[in-house]
Amino acid sequence: MLRLVTVPVLAMLLTSCAKVDDRELEAAEQSNISNFLGSNPDLHFQQKESGLYYYEMTIGTGEAPAVHDTVCVVYTGKFLNGYTFDYNEGIDTFNFPLGEKAVIRGFDETVSYMKTGGRSLCIIPSKLAYGSTGLYPYVKGYTPLLYEAKLVRIIRAAR
Repeated sequence: MLRLVTVPVLAMLLTSCAKVDDRELEAAEQSNISNFLGSNPDLHFQQKESGLYYYEMTIGTGEAPAVHDTVCVVYTGKFLNGYTFDYNEGIDTFNFPLGEKAVIRGFDETVSYMKTGGRSLCIIPSKLAYGSTGLYPYVKGYTPLLYEAKLVRIIRAAR
């Protein structure tokens, strides 16, 4: 009988500790984003409803993509400390179907706001990227990502 009481109590304690840790990690992530924004007041990010921070550096003069269109982008992915972890600048465009979960949600959303020829900067909170688990070994959980993206071309989906 003692085991029946002890196991649920122990499970409850472990669960509540995990929730506290998650809240602390989420708060640390938000602090990291706030510090970055405060250190870069010339970058006028707009926080979207999803939590994405979006800044349009160059407004595109071409068309906007629609869901299922293939978008062709050039990008650089960094951590907020400036460390570059991924890029395709000078290599080739990265092509993916918009709105089909082919990339992390925050990057998909970023490109959806752009027009051909546009260049944007975005801060993608972990909930729109790799979440609490991260992408081992490259991205730790609760890590916001900074992407610069240029929409080069749109290949229209069959309608």
